[in-house]
Amino acid sequence: MDTRERLIQLKESTGYNWKGFAAYFDIPYRTMQDWYMGKRKMPEYLLRLMYYKMGVEETDDTDNKDR
Repeated sequence: MDTRERLIQLKESTGYNWKGFAAYFDIPYRTMQDWYMGKRKMPEYLLRLMYYKMGVEETDDTDNKDR
């Protein structure tokens, strides 16, 4: 699976639309569109950081529910 497909998979797992997804990661919407449409290739390291952020914030949300 290439980075474009993994980006789409990550976006779909969040439930955000593309604008909301771009805003969540503070990435310009136009850049996100270019990656999605295959006009530009997304850096692999950035995709890994996005997955990391999702995992950390999911863990933080779980931890805060117990308090």
